[in-house]
Amino acid sequence: MPHVLVLNASYEPLGVVSMRRALILVLNHKAVSLEDSGVTLHSATSALPAPSVVRLTRFVRVPFCGPVPLTRRALFARDHGRCVYCGAAATSVDHVIPRSRGGQHRWDNVVAACRRCNHTKADRHLTELGWRMKRQPAPPSGLAWRIIGTGIKDPRWRPYLEPYGANDQFREYEHHDHTEFAGAHPVPLGRAHAAHPLPVHGAPARPAPGRRGEQPEPLSA
Repeated sequence: MPHVLVLNASYEPLGVVSMRRALILVLNHKAVSLEDSGVTLHSATSALPAPSVVRLTRFVRVPFCGPVPLTRRALFARDHGRCVYCGAAATSVDHVIPRSRGGQHRWDNVVAACRRCNHTKADRHLTELGWRMKRQPAPPSGLAWRIIGTGIKDPRWRPYLEPYGANDQFREYEHHDHTEFAGAHPVPLGRAHAAHPLPVHGAPARPAPGRRGEQPEPLSA
């Protein structure tokens, strides 16, 4: 069953809940529907249009949000589903500075990579291979990343997430064909290569009011 984006009364993204939970919020007048999902739910006596985005009718104070959790889904969203070394479709996770050589498991040292580049790089530094990353890894920021990092996608959410860190990448990532870079190669160190951020799209790891949100699976070391 599709998921529903929950916004605070101030339109800040709070999280993602099940369609059933969203309908309960709307029927109890705790939220209003802003976007329909195109799905109609039928009961014995009525038919209800299921929402895709709901906004709470009362403002909910949210505790301070710490850094975006480092999960596999959030990492692939940050790197646009691409290998940072060659641009091919990413299928694995790599530590830029290998853990066997002192590298840490944190946002600025973990990247998405294709299996070929990951296998070729192994436990070596980029300088030893003459490689350069297409963009430098950094922690993602913005309330929208609590949604994007879960990997749940719905193009109807984009206008509500763009003001909070999703920007135009939300749309781009949704429609981009990742296979076009299948034959790409790592970028040599000696050549300047402009980073072309692609898009991102997904849904939240942050709990919605009154219900604990679904948490993405942890990223294996």
